[in-house]
Amino acid sequence: MKKFIILTPEGETIAPNENFEVNNLQVIGFVENVKDENEAISKLLKENDWIFDAQFNVAEFILHELL
Repeated sequence: MKKFIILTPEGETIAPNENFEVNNLQVIGFVENVKDENEAISKLLKENDWIFDAQFNVAEFILHELL
């Protein structure tokens, strides 16, 4: 079984110096014990209703398998 970290380019991060623009990714979550990326997204969404409430676009998610 596989483990994934799921990231998104959506949203904002503010640096301690508010005059400095930060462009980065946000971690949406980690998923373990899945067969592939599709199962990872399904499991993540089933276990985290807040993702829909926050209006993240699932099509923007970036998945990386963790070893």
